[in-house]
Amino acid sequence: MSELVVRVAGVGIYAPGLTSWPLARAVLLGERAFEAADPPRPTPVALPAAERRRAPDSVLYATQAAAEACTMAQAEPAQLACVFSSTQGDIAITDYMCSTLASLPRELSPTKFHNSVHNAAAGYWSIATGCRAPSTALSAWTDSVGAGLLEAALQTVDTGAPVLLAAYDVAATGALRSVVPFDCSFAFALVLAPDAASGTRLVLRAASDTGPNDEPDLDWARDLRARNPCANGLALLQALALGAPQRLRIGAGAHFSLQVEVAP
Repeated sequence: MSELVVRVAGVGIYAPGLTSWPLARAVLLGERAFEAADPPRPTPVALPAAERRRAPDSVLYATQAAAEACTMAQAEPAQLACVFSSTQGDIAITDYMCSTLASLPRELSPTKFHNSVHNAAAGYWSIATGCRAPSTALSAWTDSVGAGLLEAALQTVDTGAPVLLAAYDVAATGALRSVVPFDCSFAFALVLAPDAASGTRLVLRAASDTGPNDEPDLDWARDLRARNPCANGLALLQALALGAPQRLRIGAGAHFSLQVEVAP
């Protein structure tokens, strides 16, 4: 792939101990202590009250982070193409559907079925914001953060317009937890803009060799990465918080990694 250059115009996050970007930035910089407790169920104002009540946690986490990123970027959500990336979508609903189909298939909830599709979060977001711009929902297993970043950057460079990236995963439940060991929920979002805009500059290239993802140099952040693959974004978020030149490796698919240069 050729070099992709974008700017980060907005950041949002909702995760254990990190319920907003200002708070997360302070924690990532060591200015505040990390508190590991799971946060309250998010109530994103971007969703009408009726939608918030029936939306699953995956949608609530993703839209909470997305709305914060758009506010920081002073971007109108209805005008932004969006990319929603997730390892498993809503694993709790998948577990519910599997167990119900195996035991009492006639009792399957139509609403739960509606929320089980991988693009549920993108759909809720598009409807709530009135956005008719293109939306993408993707998964690359535990490399979904890097795959989403690559897709959003490609769209930004191709269209010359800002693109919203929302990465999210929720805690697993039931029998599927034995193969999907996520025990917390995590979401973050970026509004990427063309290089001519203001904001931290990202330069993306294909890594020349294979290797492990770079990790943040914080014990609690490494612990979160072990609990939820969306926390793979913490190394990039720490670099954005520091505001100093840095080079990172982020997995973006099987046997493929991005080299990401971060520059103020």
